[in-house]
Amino acid sequence: MGKKREGGYLGATPSTWSSTVRPGIWNLRSQFNLKKEGTWPGLYSTLALEYLVVAGGGGGGGRYYGGGGGAGGFRTNAGPSGGGASAEGSFTITLGSSYTVTTGGGGAGGLSGARGTQGSNSVFSSTTSTGGGGGGGNTAPSGDGGAGGSGGGASGYSATNGVGTPNQGYNGGAGGTYAGGGGGGAGQAGSNGPAGDTTGGKGGNGVASSITGSSVTYAGGGGGAYGSSSTAGTLGGAGGTGGGGPASNFGTAGTAGTSNTGGGGGATGGLGGSPTTGANGGSGVVILKVDAGLTATFSGGVTYSTATVGAFKIYTITATSTTSETVTFSA
Repeated sequence: MGKKREGGYLGATPSTWSSTVRPGIWNLRSQFNLKKEGTWPGLYSTLALEYLVVAGGGGGGGRYYGGGGGAGGFRTNAGPSGGGASAEGSFTITLGSSYTVTTGGGGAGGLSGARGTQGSNSVFSSTTSTGGGGGGGNTAPSGDGGAGGSGGGASGYSATNGVGTPNQGYNGGAGGTYAGGGGGGAGQAGSNGPAGDTTGGKGGNGVASSITGSSVTYAGGGGGAYGSSSTAGTLGGAGGTGGGGPASNFGTAGTAGTSNTGGGGGATGGLGGSPTTGANGGSGVVILKVDAGLTATFSGGVTYSTATVGAFKIYTITATSTTSETVTFSA
């Protein structure tokens, strides 16, 4: 049933998304009082929100045949999540309440044989995506791939690949003979470094999201490097789709993961005076999709852009200065 409100009538079934359309007939006095209360036209204080939260990618391993960096964790309620998971549940915001928002940076590439560092987490409210694991370096135990949202690939010194986080990403690849494994992606595990070949392992592919109105792929793993002190590889492993950086040819630097995709950094196969530091992982991103009648207010230190697509407003947060930034929504 509907309910009476000062001579007007409000229908029992409100619009799911709209903050401006209110069923029923309202007289001028009712509208005036509601405006005075701050509840017209945004009478309903809770509305649905869609989110995409991608963490920073891990850095690639350095020197000889490092492993590729793992992609940042991928979580969303607007489509399939990473790690083969189905979409997460619905999320409802309360107007006037503050929600934590953090966009994680990419991890640094491993310096002269060290494992790449893990990417930083991205957060929206209670949803946290874990930073991608670093790619393995050229000495034990740093040759092991690091754990993360998606795991880092192991170097040719190790068969121990990095493990991904359930429902966020996949494992990195194991190392092969003179070949680093590819970093895991949100949609696919990194390939193992092949034995006796002339290329490193391929980074795992990411996952596509259409939360912005267009399909964009995020969170691909970085490629593993190939080469040793006596054997120069001819081709570094390819990065996965979704911003994963390819590994270097022997003696050149790997490619960084793409910014704001959470892609893992490519490994570097350098020697002596050649580049020996792995490439950095790409920074993450947080995307929020709400009714076009709402406005988001961010605390200081947040870098974001806004676009209106049809009946929705889309906020893309590309950087935050601290882990304690917030966003508040109003009608």
